[in-house]
Amino acid sequence: MQNWGNYVEVIQLSNNSLTGSLPNQTSQFLRLISLKISRNSLNGELPLVLGTYSQLKVVDLSLNNLSGFLPPSLFNSSTLTDLILSANNFTGPIPLQEIQVSTQNLNLQSLDLSYNSLDGNVPLQISKFHNLVILNLSNNKLKGTIPGDLPDGLKEFNVSSNNLSGVIPDNLRRFPDSAFHPGNSLLIFPNLPLSPGGAPELSSRDHRSQMKPAIKISLIVGIVGIAALIAISCIMIHYRNHRQNKNLRSLKGDEGNEAVTQEHSSISHTLASNKNLDQSLSSSSIHQSLHPSSHVGSAYQPGDTSSAIWKPNDPESIRKYEGLSSPLSVLSSSNPSPSKSQLSSEYPGGLQVYSPERLAGDLHLFDGSLVFTAQELSRAPAEVIGRSCHGSLYKATLDSGNVLAVKWLKEGIAKGKKEFSREVKKLGNIRHPNLVSLQGYFWGPKDHEKMIISKYINAQCIAFYFQDTEPRKLPPLSLDNRLNIAVNVGRCLNYMHNERAIPHGNLKSTNILLEPPNMNPLLTDYSLHRILTSAGTAEQVLNAGALGYRPPEFASSSKPCPSLKSDVYAFGVILLELLTGKCSGEIVSANPGGVDLTEWVRLMAEENHSDKCFDKLLVDGPNVEAPRILGEMLQVALKCILPAAERPDIKSVFEDLSMIVL
Repeated sequence: MQNWGNYVEVIQLSNNSLTGSLPNQTSQFLRLISLKISRNSLNGELPLVLGTYSQLKVVDLSLNNLSGFLPPSLFNSSTLTDLILSANNFTGPIPLQEIQVSTQNLNLQSLDLSYNSLDGNVPLQISKFHNLVILNLSNNKLKGTIPGDLPDGLKEFNVSSNNLSGVIPDNLRRFPDSAFHPGNSLLIFPNLPLSPGGAPELSSRDHRSQMKPAIKISLIVGIVGIAALIAISCIMIHYRNHRQNKNLRSLKGDEGNEAVTQEHSSISHTLASNKNLDQSLSSSSIHQSLHPSSHVGSAYQPGDTSSAIWKPNDPESIRKYEGLSSPLSVLSSSNPSPSKSQLSSEYPGGLQVYSPERLAGDLHLFDGSLVFTAQELSRAPAEVIGRSCHGSLYKATLDSGNVLAVKWLKEGIAKGKKEFSREVKKLGNIRHPNLVSLQGYFWGPKDHEKMIISKYINAQCIAFYFQDTEPRKLPPLSLDNRLNIAVNVGRCLNYMHNERAIPHGNLKSTNILLEPPNMNPLLTDYSLHRILTSAGTAEQVLNAGALGYRPPEFASSSKPCPSLKSDVYAFGVILLELLTGKCSGEIVSANPGGVDLTEWVRLMAEENHSDKCFDKLLVDGPNVEAPRILGEMLQVALKCILPAAERPDIKSVFEDLSMIVL
């Protein structure tokens, strides 16, 4: 950066593997407007010169390993509108005490400092940012009270997972409970009863009672106006229907009258559904900061994770998260590789949705190990723990205490009811010690109400272990662990291919959970292409390609479909991830221009430098047999990623791995 000229206006380096620290001598960027270097591995402190760029409007350095104190100069900028520093290791107070700029010149609209280690009080000076719309200070170590004069224009607010106390200011009580909890056990909601857990329970009546008089008057005027419009519309509809009924009776008798009545009923139902949708969206907290759950990207993919009351009629409400500049990306076909945000084990609850409706479709369970009804499922508290190309995944807790993983399929990707039912029942009959089997499915009357149900597994996916950064939250995978994972995954695939004659079809490291303490691998999301439409299957294949698991033969096929051969290729890529400690889809800067993981390993092997590919944790370990074992595993992996005609079947791959002895 020190060698770039002063004509640079936009720097966008997000979603890479950049390391090192930001240089402190970059004062030549006098025209810089946007600086985005999120989702990398930058460390060190923020350079003080960053706050001196006179044109800078947007700074996004989230999801790095930056540390130290926040420079006060950043908060004195009169041009800065968006400051996103979440998911780093910043410490110390929020330095707003030294604001020197006139409040009329402060233009900050979005401030996200979540997931750091900031301490001290929430500074009173934060109220000087009159244009503030988004404020996220969650998951820090802040204490004291919440300032009472924060801007009324705030639309998104979160201070959960801190140590705040005192009374919640009036103008913030409109936000859901998830904006304040978990954490902050000493916060007080005035005149509200406490729930058993100590957190106050907010209801719609409570919120209405806390509204300001001006807001109440506005609401009353609005309601009266809407009521008048509805009355006029009803009169017009009645008049029109009366004329239509009269005309139809003259032409077709009573049959015409019946047709008009049915049409009106259908329209009324549509209006009611749209009303429910609007209500759910208006009650949602729009933006959270955002580390998805540990299961995001796995069977429980991605993306935006949030707490929710079960919402059977509107899974699409979580779409409000999409497209935001904060680290909200989820694992989908547009994401090149799972980011640290997708693999983090922490996440604040954010999306509160309420619905009086119940699941009214057909619930089918495959065995008697767990019995519950659709009504029990509909009232179960549910937490959105991720999104994928298939849809949204919920963690639902039944009254009995049993926890389920419920995948709500995206609208339009499921096959028709008869074929869907037949195929999903076949999948539910598949059992293996290394497989998270399906337990049931739900088929609702509406197009978007298609769900598949499995047991919730509290475990991390393989990719999490390779994305984890210092200080490590998980122990590193030993050579013994990695060989056992490879053998057991191979065993499970061999069972599926040769005893069940079906491919997994969506094999990747984010779909393999490692169950502690023995790191037993559990495969998830298997054979879902069998219940998807051709469009849904195409999206799954596209997702696999973006993440580096798609075999080369799919590139020449107009309608690629998962196969036994494509499973072997994907398994070979997973073996390379286990050997190198890198995630597939990463750009490895071994040669000019960069190459991905499979190309890099091939090149190293051809040049007899295979030893440079292996994870240093394995090479430097205590096992003197490590070079031999790693070399043998690498040979198996290289066979798996050969062209389709030369690629071995999974049985021989599994046998080769089983022959490797520690």
